[in-house]
Amino acid sequence: MLEQAKFLIDQLEQQHTLTTEAYVYLLTHAHTEIRQYAAKKANAVRQKIYGTDVYIRGLIEISNYCKNDCYYCGIRRSNHSCNRYRLTEEEILTCCADGYALGFRTFVLQGGEDGYYSDTVLEPLLIKLKQQYPDVAITLSLGERSEESYQRLFHAGADRYLLRHETATKMHYQQLHPPEMSYQNRLRCLHALREIGYQVGCGMMVGSPYQTPQHLAADLMMIQTFQPEMCGIGPFIPHPATPFADEPAGSVDLTCFLLSLIRLAVPHVLLPATTALATLDKHGREKGMLAGANVVMPNLSPTSVRGKYELYQNKRHSGAESAQQRRILEAQMAAIGFVVKTDRGDAKRNLNGKNNV
Repeated sequence: MLEQAKFLIDQLEQQHTLTTEAYVYLLTHAHTEIRQYAAKKANAVRQKIYGTDVYIRGLIEISNYCKNDCYYCGIRRSNHSCNRYRLTEEEILTCCADGYALGFRTFVLQGGEDGYYSDTVLEPLLIKLKQQYPDVAITLSLGERSEESYQRLFHAGADRYLLRHETATKMHYQQLHPPEMSYQNRLRCLHALREIGYQVGCGMMVGSPYQTPQHLAADLMMIQTFQPEMCGIGPFIPHPATPFADEPAGSVDLTCFLLSLIRLAVPHVLLPATTALATLDKHGREKGMLAGANVVMPNLSPTSVRGKYELYQNKRHSGAESAQQRRILEAQMAAIGFVVKTDRGDAKRNLNGKNNV
């Protein structure tokens, strides 16, 4: 069993591709020694491409209003106990100004699918950001929109778009979302973003209700085929105001193993160690980095709203101001041999667009 798993991990390292059956085998035999072997290989691949660099993204959570009613999400429209907020353009620009002064060269504007943030609201904001900070990359994570909207926002200055696919199995997708949402539309959005020219990020929850190793293998196959520039994965964490309130949380160890497999399948990928990892394990961020991640996303949102953007329960967030967060993060990364970088941190590919290995 151990030798077979190592053989498959070696194959993934060398060829960046496995079959669905091979992924299922690894996921059903993910014992400690196998996870450690995969992490060692993933670290070597990341080291070859990115060295010990850690890219920081300034996360600004602009709104917790959302028209959707996803069964796992704390800001779902049916959660009437959610303390809703929206940031004004001035508040967003202030967050970016503070972040820029601290060395952040990527801003991530994240929010629920809030109809207030129409193209006519977002376009002037993006134009101002690009005029003030031409050396900054702007990432949006605002859910499903029309192709025309994606095109307009790209033209206004957005560089990257994060849209987690959540699960690559249609039936599982339907178990996690209300009937008005569809996996086909999620895929349509991802492919539209790629065609327009965004650097695109996908990703999934680990340990979500009804999830099987076969589902996760399908996720890995989707990521392997799509070759995203970014991939955000994190353990499922239940929220009390959702239908999944009593479901168990996902596994930190399994999430880290998947980070390693994704690094081997898509060597150039920008791979965050997510807040969800740090929420379940106080050393989760460091464990994610040592499994192959190379991105962290400190929160630049006003401290008054950080606790309100609660996708899951007990979300780890600091009351510290941004400068203190930055110093703490640098110390945490230095302790495990990484160096925080202040450039845009784009995905590194060869000129032919293939994986840079």
